[in-house]
Amino acid sequence: MCGRYTITLDWDELVLRFMLDQQPGNYKPRYNAAPGQMIPAIISGVGRGADGSTYAPANRLGELRWGLVPAWAQDDRGGARMINARSETAAEKPAFRQLLARKRCLIPADGFYEWERRGKSKQPIRFVLRSGEPFAMAALYDTWVRPDGTKLHTCSIMTTEPNSVVARVHDRMPVILTRDHEERWLDRRLQSTSELLPMLKPYAAEELDFYEVDSGVGKVSWDEPGCIERIESLPG
Repeated sequence: MCGRYTITLDWDELVLRFMLDQQPGNYKPRYNAAPGQMIPAIISGVGRGADGSTYAPANRLGELRWGLVPAWAQDDRGGARMINARSETAAEKPAFRQLLARKRCLIPADGFYEWERRGKSKQPIRFVLRSGEPFAMAALYDTWVRPDGTKLHTCSIMTTEPNSVVARVHDRMPVILTRDHEERWLDRRLQSTSELLPMLKPYAAEELDFYEVDSGVGKVSWDEPGCIERIESLPG
C-alpha cells in the first residue's frame, strides 16, 4: 500500500516540474502527508496567469481528500478504506472502473514512506529517486455530493507489485509514472484500458534509493522538515 508520502518542493519548483498554471491556491510543502488529509493533486486543464488571464492548456493543481468516496456512495465513511486502488483489478472494481477511463490525476511527490518490521518494532523508511528529482504517482479521483449539496472531492493512489528495492520492506508500492507517461495519464481522450494499464508497472528498481527516518513519522501530526532527515541505525 501507499499510506504516507512527501512533496517538499516550493511552488515555483512545482510549477516548472509539472507545467502548472500560475495560481498556487492552498499549496504548501508536505513532509508527512497522510490518509484523510487534503493533499495536492494535478489534473489537465486550461492555464491561467497570475492576473487571471487564460492562455495555452496547462495542468491545474488543486486539493483532494485522500481516501476515495465514489459519487454513488451513500455516505463518506468508506473513504478511509479506499486510500489505494490496486492497478491489477482497477478495471474490474465498480469503485474504480469508470474513474480509470474518465477521472485520472497525478499526485506530485518526492518520496514515500514504508515501515520495516524489526522484531517487535517497525522502522520507517523513506523511498526516493536516486536522482533526487520529484515524481508523479498515478491516482483516481471522484466527487461525492453531500445531502446538503456541498461537494467532497477525493482520491485514491494506485499501487502495484513492489520492485526489488521496495520488496524488502513491503509487498506493494505506489505506481510511479515515468515522465513520458505523466501527460498520457492526464489525457482525457485516452480511455482504453489496453493503453492505460501498461503504464501501471513497478518503477525501475535501479532508479530508487531509500534511507531510515525518525520513528516520529508515525505520528500524522508531525509534518515538518525533520520528518525527512536521514538517521543512522544504532548497532544491534
